[in-house]
Amino acid sequence: MTVTETVKGAVEILQGFRVTLTNLFRGQITTQYPEEPAPIYPRFRARHELRRYENGLERCIGCMLCEAACPTGAIHVEAAENDPANPVSPGERYARVWEVNLMRCVYCGDCETACPVEAVVLGHEFETAVYTRDGFLWTKEQLLAPTNPNVVVRAE
Repeated sequence: MTVTETVKGAVEILQGFRVTLTNLFRGQITTQYPEEPAPIYPRFRARHELRRYENGLERCIGCMLCEAACPTGAIHVEAAENDPANPVSPGERYARVWEVNLMRCVYCGDCETACPVEAVVLGHEFETAVYTRDGFLWTKEQLLAPTNPNVVVRAE
């Protein structure tokens, strides 16, 4: 082994130590998740939410455009005629069944874009872990009760 090879080896070792020592005193970068909330960016898309108007009527008019726009077929909508005496939504129809299969969803946001009345939005709740496969099929009742209401999704 020559002197130049030994010097090159020593320089490489010192460069490795330099990287280690600079990062050693940099400070903690780990987030203590359950105690500290994870930072969420404004355009982050997570769990689906069905929205209501201020008067309590559902926004969904049962047009099924979200189901047609879904590239994976994760959304299932069945429309029914609205009762004029007790309307569920302001339109002629409403969504009697609105389900999303979260195991098939890729959170692309096409359903949100396709909705003409902004009834479906992808909120910021990302904690959707369940113990059974049936827990990934979210129904209309679950989606109408968001945990973080009034999330501004579309900036207009």
